Amino acid sequence: MTTRALPPVTTLTEAQQRGWACVWCRQPLGIGLGVDLNEQKVRPTSGAAYSWFPRACLDSTACQQREVS
Repeated sequence: MTTRALPPVTTLTEAQQRGWACVWCRQPLGIGLGVDLNEQKVRPTSGAAYSWFPRACLDSTACQQREVS
């Protein structure tokens, strides 16, 4: 899978932030069915710092096709 910059966490759904859906195409991801993009830490200008857990589709070609649709 090619390395891509992650989208801003503020633009993502809760499912995308928690790794339940692909961070790019929003496809639901079952257990063991995605690529772990590692824990990400956010320090907002106000409020408490928090972590989010992005995952991506295993099939990057299909993911890119869904993303443009």
